Order: sequence, then structure tokens, then C-alpha cells
Amino acid sequence: MAVQSEASMDISTLLERGGVFYNVSGNTVSEALHSLVETVELPPSLTREQLKKAIIEREELMPTAVGNGIALPHPRSPLLKDINDQFITIAFLQKAIDWKALDGRPVQTLILIVSATPKSHLWTLSRISFLCQQEAFRDLLEQRASKEELIGAIRAAEVAWK
Repeated sequence: MAVQSEASMDISTLLERGGVFYNVSGNTVSEALHSLVETVELPPSLTREQLKKAIIEREELMPTAVGNGIALPHPRSPLLKDINDQFITIAFLQKAIDWKALDGRPVQTLILIVSATPKSHLWTLSRISFLCQQEAFRDLLEQRASKEELIGAIRAAEVAWK
């Protein structure tokens, strides 16, 4: 795989790396985050315990629910050293959980963001936030679309961003 700069990193590439998972268990925010971390494949430089601790600490500062049944859990500070290890994971929960979203809707979709630098984290977060504002993308999330459908929709958005 070619080395990518932060500027050339695509959301679709990050999602291909991190994957899409269905029926992630949990009755509480903490349980769902633990299940999520147990489900994803991590780069060798990151342990499950490091990631769990970091995303739960971030969640305790302020819930990462963004509305419309979506939460964007992420570490407060980058945990990775290599930009090529960055990833995004979309996880659909077995059941919706009260995540203290401002719109009051329970969360059913998690989009985990794991970055290597503050700049790449903010870049990724801004693009994911934009996607989550698009009705067509939210519809795909509500339908629990396939990884291929989600990546296709993200690639279409990425063409418009360039």
C-alpha cells in the first residue's frame, strides 16, 4: 500500500480499513463501546485497552452523539503514530441506546474515528459530520446498508469535495 499524506486520505479508504459491523451488543454507552472495541481489528501499535480507555474518557467529558441516532466516538488525543494505521469503523448496534443526544434520539449507529494526528482527526471529523448531515447518507445508516453501499455513497461525496 502506498504511503498517504494527510491531505490525500479519503474517508472511503479509512472505512475500508476499519470496516462495517452489524449487531454490536450493549445495553449502555460503556457496554456498547467495549463491544465495539472488541469487534474492530486494530493496528499492532494500539491495544484494545488503550482504545477503550481513550474513547470512554472522551465520552465522559461530553457525549459524542450528534443526533439522528448517530454517535462519533473517538479518542480525545491521537493514539496512532503511523498515518497509514488510521481508520474509521461504522457499527450498527443491536439495540438503540440513550446517548444523551441533544435531539433526544437514541443512538443506533456508531462511527469510530481513530487518527494519528490532530490535523487528520479534525479533517476526518469534519467530513464525517458533513456526511451525517446528508439525508441520503443518514438513510443508508438507518437501513444498515452494506459496506459496499456505504463506501459508494462516501466516494460520491468525495468526488464533490475535490
